Amino acid sequence: MSTDFTRPGSETVEALRRSVVDSRAALLEDLGALVAIPGIAWDSFDAADLDRSAEAVAGLLRELPFDGVEVLRAPTDSEDRPGHPAVVARKAAAPGRPTILLYAHHDVQPPGKRELWETEPFEAVEKDGRLWGRGAADDKAGVMAHVGALRAFFAQHGSEPGLGITVFVEGEEEAGSPGFEAFLAAHRDKLAADVIVIADSANWEVGVPALTTSLRGVVGGIVEVAVLDHAVHSGMFGGPILDAPTVLSRLIATLHDDDGAVAVEGLLSEDHTDVDYDEARFRADAGVLDGVRLAGRGSISSRIWTQPAISVTGIDVTEVDKASNTIAATARAKLSLRIAPGQDPKVAGEALRRHVEEHAPFGAHVTFHLEETGQSFRADTDAVSSRIALWAFEEAWGRPAVTAGMGGSIPFTATLTEAYPEAQILITGIEDPDTRAHSANESLHIEDFLHAVTAEALVLSALAEQETSPGSSPAE
Repeated sequence: MSTDFTRPGSETVEALRRSVVDSRAALLEDLGALVAIPGIAWDSFDAADLDRSAEAVAGLLRELPFDGVEVLRAPTDSEDRPGHPAVVARKAAAPGRPTILLYAHHDVQPPGKRELWETEPFEAVEKDGRLWGRGAADDKAGVMAHVGALRAFFAQHGSEPGLGITVFVEGEEEAGSPGFEAFLAAHRDKLAADVIVIADSANWEVGVPALTTSLRGVVGGIVEVAVLDHAVHSGMFGGPILDAPTVLSRLIATLHDDDGAVAVEGLLSEDHTDVDYDEARFRADAGVLDGVRLAGRGSISSRIWTQPAISVTGIDVTEVDKASNTIAATARAKLSLRIAPGQDPKVAGEALRRHVEEHAPFGAHVTFHLEETGQSFRADTDAVSSRIALWAFEEAWGRPAVTAGMGGSIPFTATLTEAYPEAQILITGIEDPDTRAHSANESLHIEDFLHAVTAEALVLSALAEQETSPGSSPAE
């Protein structure tokens, strides 16, 4: 580990560690209270719950010595549909000291089918060393990691530590952050920082921390096929006419080759990664059924971090229990394309459009509607803030951290990079391979959560020791 930053003394390190351990019960109680609020930023859910969630987060931050805590919304064109509530807390930096922005989101995914849950989705339950519940990990644990680290940090450094601190807790990340750019434009000065910590990623495995160094970008769209101008009787017309679901299935099959690798021309792909993902562990982590062959070529880690991937995340066809002997005229599918770091999402979107239009089976009419694009991300691991984070992880977990990519996408990371090009971005993890974020039975590994709180408190303390912004050469 390089020594080109000023480290907190051993007494400070131990004091922060003890403070976090002693706050275990309070942290889990506060996290459980947040889990109990079903704040979902989708139009089909009660917006009042999202407001309650934002106010609960603001209440936690108001207990800390910030200069101010606000619940803010992105401007919209409709008075009837205001922007989703975000929370911003600010502590001004002393002259010549850096400012850190701590990001998380308080909104969560819908719970899905209740029968798939072993516990109540919106009731935090502690068992087997984990905390279960929707948002217990993604991303209310990120919120509480910030709150817990700040509690320990302010207790050690006082209410005027010199370090500038901004907390930004978004309220619409799980809905794709539709108002993020408008929010950033309206509150750009309030969110400016030298270092940005995004607490919404995953660790390598339980007991092994990770600094996320790359993210795939995302392209989402809907493809629709039409074979008739109206549905017809399958007995009278079946044979010469293939139904739309069958045609759609054949079209979807062209997206991958015989090995299961993406077959869309014009997409970037890279097979190099710093660490590999053991196949047996990957199969166990993902819950792959015995006998199911993995798709694609190259290392497992490259297939999920630096190669493209296409998934069908939804299909609209006639439900089985409502089906009659009818040839369906149309069918559509929602496609999710993950793109390699460095790929332009607009170029990737056009490549996907071109592919589905050029591979229309039997001359079926195909339309493609692009719904979303999100940039990829690649971190500068030589940045001082990255070295501080890796040091802090090792201190907190007692073992070196892994620098790893992530197959998922955090599109607003690129937006922050464009808005604050001099800022250094750290993407940290609270989740692990057993978390099941977005799925039933989401859970958080409690000891790793406490390690994450400790690590962030150490990052804050190390940045408070620097006499210049971390983009410069800090004083030794």
